[in-house]
Amino acid sequence: MPKPGPRTTSRYSAHFKATAVRLSQLPGVRVNDVAASLSIHPFMLSRWRKQAREGLILTKTVEIDKDVAAELKELRKLKKDYERLKLEHELLKKAIAFTSARKGTSLPSSSTVRKRSR
Repeated sequence: MPKPGPRTTSRYSAHFKATAVRLSQLPGVRVNDVAASLSIHPFMLSRWRKQAREGLILTKTVEIDKDVAAELKELRKLKKDYERLKLEHELLKKAIAFTSARKGTSLPSSSTVRKRSR
């Protein structure tokens, strides 16, 4: 339930908006990743990108720190690797469950038959 009283909205400086837009324009960096790292909604960043295309936000004067760009690329790579590992983990869990279920319903192996006949 919303709080009573006037609604508070954050106001961002032109420099912050321009920096966010420049970060989102780097190759290999997604808008969602930039928005998440800056704690803003992706729609807001998309709106700022549109304003930059229209010339309302000047992004040419903003310099992007190479460390920040590298960190965003690394974050994207780590997220991609994490999703791949999570998928592999789920697949292995299903394989273990499948082989465990087959052990219980399979016929006795030849090694158990030999032990009984001796």
